[in-house]
Amino acid sequence: MKLLDRTTWVSGEFPYFSGVSIKSICQVIPDYINLMKPHVTVMLLGVTVAAMAIARQGLPPLGLIIVTLLGGAMAAGSANCINCYIDRDIDQVMGRTQRRSLPSGRVQPKQALIFGIMLGVGAFIILTLFVNLLSALLACSAIFFYVFIYTLWLKRTTPQNIVIGGAAGAVPVLVGWAAVTNTISLPAIWLFAIIFFWTPPHFWSLSLLIQKDYEKAKIPMMPVVQGERETRKQIFLYSLLLLVITLMLFVMHVMGYFYLFCVLILGGILVYMSVRQLHDPAKKWSRTLFWYSNCYLALIFAVMVLDRVIH
Repeated sequence: MKLLDRTTWVSGEFPYFSGVSIKSICQVIPDYINLMKPHVTVMLLGVTVAAMAIARQGLPPLGLIIVTLLGGAMAAGSANCINCYIDRDIDQVMGRTQRRSLPSGRVQPKQALIFGIMLGVGAFIILTLFVNLLSALLACSAIFFYVFIYTLWLKRTTPQNIVIGGAAGAVPVLVGWAAVTNTISLPAIWLFAIIFFWTPPHFWSLSLLIQKDYEKAKIPMMPVVQGERETRKQIFLYSLLLLVITLMLFVMHVMGYFYLFCVLILGGILVYMSVRQLHDPAKKWSRTLFWYSNCYLALIFAVMVLDRVIH
């Protein structure tokens, strides 16, 4: 077989694959990564690593972290790809999602679906072979829940969609815990609960900002169906409940006084913002609360890791 000459390498063309070039491959890779919703996936991987460190009371072996994150990224990417495939009709309507790979036409629906399924299968294989079966089953349960329960059923039928559907986003902490311990214990359930009850105030704050998009897409988000006032009230109630749930880790003696001090401050700020949003209809408070809720989740898990290390 004749070696590729210098001209071929410079041009970036491959004679054995018609129409395929380095340039075209480099252009299409970001489009497929976009289907995986990397900003969401990174957050899920962050809480996965945190759960691993909390379970071990220190950093697990690097190899275990790498394969767990690889499997977790593929599982989250799978769920997001299939979600994009199913929601491609409403993504074309909503301004926030029109530039995604599918509604903009950069990736075809069939290709997105196949890519999503391949990622899910790959995640199960990697986690089963290199971590353990429990973590693989948990990761796949999150895919099925997000696709079938949230995307296909809840999202277009009830304003409680994000409340119940939030369970899928909370599973990564269980995956991380199971990767280290091969079990699911009570502290892991409380970590799950923290993310589960964090999701409504986080997402409803966003929905207040893009309510018109949801109205155009006919998605029954809380502000669309029950109004902005009721949404702000629910955000306050869930923020208050979230503060109580985070305190339970201290009550159970899982976390120490460092955690207690930090969680009172971080949770207090979240509750304060929800109160301001409740009494002030200006969009600035919804925007601030949405931004802070992202920081809150990252900080609360960082505090847990530090507390377990020094506890």
